[in-house]
Amino acid sequence: MPETTDPSPADVLATIPYSVALGMTLDEATPQLVRGSLPWSPERCTTSGVMHGGAVMSLADTVGAVCAFLNLPAGAGTATVQSATNFFRGVRDGTLHATAQPLHVGRSFIVVRTDLTDDQDRLAGQTTQTQAVLAPRPSP
Repeated sequence: MPETTDPSPADVLATIPYSVALGMTLDEATPQLVRGSLPWSPERCTTSGVMHGGAVMSLADTVGAVCAFLNLPAGAGTATVQSATNFFRGVRDGTLHATAQPLHVGRSFIVVRTDLTDDQDRLAGQTTQTQAVLAPRPSP
């Protein structure tokens, strides 16, 4: 079996310091599927013990952006141009799980949907984000 040079999910996450500091993990990272999680903790909550929407959206944004990044052509970059999140239920304990899949991979844009679920596999939210494909910059 040939050796792969693809980075591990942990190596990919290590390139995103904010996500590491927030406590996220990546469990799987392929162009077709990216899975990650964020455990509930009091530091990530609103006053009522519900995971803060910003923490929820941070997980969705990170997992979705990794999915977009893994679908880029060689040398290209990406930037989020639109992101919409719908919240369906609060997360009050356990772990928030994110699963991202590409909906569209084109020359100019990549669209990714990220489903957010709790430990009982109940849908807590869903994010759809559009990422611009940025052509490599020519060397000076």
